[in-house]
Parts: sequence; structure tokens; C-alpha cells
Amino acid sequence: MLQVLPIGEQNFEKIRQNNSLYIDKTKQILQMLKKGTYYFLSRPRRFGKSLTISTLEAMFQGNAELFKGLYAEEWVKEQANHPNPIIKLDMSGLGDFVNIKEFKSSLKDYIGEIIEDYNLNIELKETASRILAKIIRELYKKFGLVVVLIDEYDFPITEFIDDMEKANNIRKFLRSFYGILKTYSKYLRFVFITGISKFSKVGIFSGFNNLKDISIDKKYSDIVGYTQKELENNFSEWIEKTSEEISMNKEELLKKIKYYYDGFSFDGITKVYNPFSVLNFFDEGEFGNYWYNSATPSFLAKYLKKHKIKDQKEFTNKKVSIDFTNSREIENASVESFLYQAGYLTIVKREGNMITLDYPNEEVRSSMTQLSLDSFYNITDYMNLGYELWEATKNADIKKIVDIFNEALKPIPYDDYPNRGEFWYRSLFMMLLYTTRLLAFPEPHTFDGRPDIVIPFDDRLIILEFKFAKTSSEVDKKLERAEDQVAHYAESYKLAGKEIVTAVIVIDNEKKQAISYQQNL
Repeated sequence: MLQVLPIGEQNFEKIRQNNSLYIDKTKQILQMLKKGTYYFLSRPRRFGKSLTISTLEAMFQGNAELFKGLYAEEWVKEQANHPNPIIKLDMSGLGDFVNIKEFKSSLKDYIGEIIEDYNLNIELKETASRILAKIIRELYKKFGLVVVLIDEYDFPITEFIDDMEKANNIRKFLRSFYGILKTYSKYLRFVFITGISKFSKVGIFSGFNNLKDISIDKKYSDIVGYTQKELENNFSEWIEKTSEEISMNKEELLKKIKYYYDGFSFDGITKVYNPFSVLNFFDEGEFGNYWYNSATPSFLAKYLKKHKIKDQKEFTNKKVSIDFTNSREIENASVESFLYQAGYLTIVKREGNMITLDYPNEEVRSSMTQLSLDSFYNITDYMNLGYELWEATKNADIKKIVDIFNEALKPIPYDDYPNRGEFWYRSLFMMLLYTTRLLAFPEPHTFDGRPDIVIPFDDRLIILEFKFAKTSSEVDKKLERAEDQVAHYAESYKLAGKEIVTAVIVIDNEKKQAISYQQNL
């Protein structure tokens, strides 16, 4: 019988009680518990951080019934004899707040629930920091050493990345709030903090000299996410079911799942699948982009709008130093550090103190395209445009392709990109092509040069060359010069034995539109 897929469920107790599918990560968690006391883990959203927090909560509560058959079963049985009091805070669950006053009030109400749960005699009249200090002391007096679990510690700050005054006010407040954990560390047994970013000015990292960041530690590289072995062993029945339903043999299915959802690496060695995407894929039985709409933090789109990126290719094989995610302040963090911590880039290689970043898989590449079209170019109707472009390209209808491209150009405010050039237009066209899921090669090497874009089909090749005319009077000259150039490129592909369709697409900068020339060879 197929186990229930826990889509969107991050509560360990519910997953186990419902006999839902659970990938046992308690071996990695136990390794962490036995080696230290204070930990920080950075991972993208929708990647299993909250489930790890929930699992730790059940372990320290000594809820042994939930751990039958899991690696940590015996440890939890022993823990049941002396469970620890737990302070668990999910900073992304504070609700909507528009200023620091509302945030403080929301946080007070939140920690007030802990007071009620443990029936503590503490009033909510003082600051949240002082209330937290009293909660820790009172819990220690009544029950012993306290466990603190904080999920998405940076959420209140990053949500205001487009308003640095508010972000700084919240950051200063949280510095004091989180600083209580250092002041009262003698009352604490274990502290586990998660987030997607690492900013030392928040107070956690400067306050705890012994807070161990395990974000790129190879010992914990698979503490969240699914390894290839975990996927094949735990989803074997779902793999068989899906293979039959979509009429694809098991080997091809696994290969395609890997292409779409694998490739995340946090140490440059171990690769893991995006758990949210895998669960949704087996539930839907379709290769879709499940992660973008559910996991892209709003702060990332806001941040990227301020840093207009001409081409998402600039983050392909991006080399950075090993400490590239370390920043004292949000406003000084690099674009690639945000993209990495949000899950858009991953570590593909680690050599000494240097790291190479790249997109992990097809779903993320597609997500980056959507994010780029939406955030950089203000094109929101990319799904319909993508379908129309797919159909026109499949039919080698160059005129239609150019019409669609011109339609995409219309909503883009010119003031946003006053220095548009050939590269800008070509990059935008490639992004639109990515939405079609067609195979397209930008600037492939041939013996006669590098055509701008080559799109291969089983029986046809489409070769596109882009040119940029500053004035309308230059258009004909640009077309004439490019005709011979694209014809030479076509010669390079004649041995393929396919129909070859070539086109020169000239951008008329005065009219802000494209004009095409087509030749069949």
C-alpha cells in the first residue's frame, strides 16, 4: 500500500501518526546532538528545516512512540525518562506586521503562548527580551535545562529588504532579543537555529562564540533533502506507480526526475533532491515547476529588482570565496549570496577556499527565468507567451516568433533599461525560450564562428542571429551584413542532415521592436 505523501506537512508528530512517508534523518540529527550544543543551519525555504525543528522537538520531549523503527529510537526512549522543556519559535509565523511596533506586539503575543503552555507566572508587561529571559529561568527552575529551537530567524528582517530603515530597526531589536540566549546559556541544553541567510549584525553569530554553523559542513550535507539512495529506497512504490501511469520505464523516469529536481549541494560533494518538488511530482505525476511559487521568498524579488541582472548566465559557473555568504549587513550582501541561500544557486565544486556556484537543476533554471522575467523585465504573462513561442518555434514560423518577441517588449518601461543593446535583447529572448522548455543553445562553437542561438529539433535546426540597429536607417545594412554571416553558420550544420532554417533578427532601437529576415537552406 502506498504511503501518504506529506505535502506541505512539517509536523513530525502528524507525519508519524498518519503513517505518512518519512525519510529518516535522525542519524544525522543524533550526530549533531552528541557533538555540540549550539548550531545554525542555513537552507532554502521548503527544504525541510521546519521538519527538522519539529523532529528535534519530539526527540527532546521523549515521545518514543513516534520513533519506532527510526535510527534514534533508543536515544528517545532514554530521553523519555527526563524530557526537556522547549522554547520553539517560528519567526515566519508572526503574521503580517508593517512596522517595528506591530512586530514587537506580535512577538510578545507569540512568546506569551509559551508562558500559557507551561503555566508560568510571568506577565507580558516588559520587553520581549526580558520576558524571554524570565521564561528561560522559570523553565529551568521547574523542569531543568532548556532547549531552544528557532526557525527562520531572519524572516522579520528580510521581509523589509526594500525598506532598510524598518529592516534596521527590526535587526537592532532582534540583536537584543537573540542576545538573551548567550546571557542565559548556562540554563540551556541545546540551541538550534535555522534561516536562509547569515548576517552577523543580527546578534546570533556575534553573541555566540561557540555557535557552530553547519550549513556547508559535509557531515550534515544531507540533513535535509533526499539523496539518490533515499529517493529510490523510500519512493520505490511511487516510482513504480508513476512509471506505469505516464508510460515511461523506470530508468528513464529516474533520469528525468534527477534532471528536474536533483543537484542541490551544500558541500560541493553530496547532492540532494528538493523534497517539496519530489513530493509534489509523485502526487501530480507531471514534471512541473512546484518550487517557485511556494518557496521563493518575497524579499528576493524585491532585492533583485534593485540589482538588474542583464543575463542569468552570469551566475553560471560563478566562482566565489568560501565565506561568500558571510556579511555583517544585508545591504552589503552580494547577489549570488542571496541566490544561493534562497536555493537558486548551489555549490557544484569546492577547491580550497574557493567555491563554484551554478543552477542545480532544470526546475531552478526555469524558476530563475520566471523570476527574471517578472522582477527584471516586468513581464508577467510569460506562461502564455511561452506557449505561443513554443508553437511558433516548433513550426519554424519566424514571423510569428518575432511578433511574440515584440509583444513581450511592450510592457517593459524604457526608463528601466535606458542602455538596451544587442546583448540585452538576446538575453531576454533566451529567457522567453527557457519558458518553452525547448532545447536551445546560446552561442555554440562551430568551425565558422558562434551563432547567437541554435534550436535543434529531430528533423530541423533553427539558427538565429541577433543584430542591433541604433537608428531605423541602419536596419537594412545590419540585415545585409548578417545574411552572409548566418549562411556560413548554416554550413557548419549541413552534415546533420536536417532542414536548416536561419533568421536574422534586427532590433530597431528607435521603434523598440524586432524585424526579421528568413532563409531556408
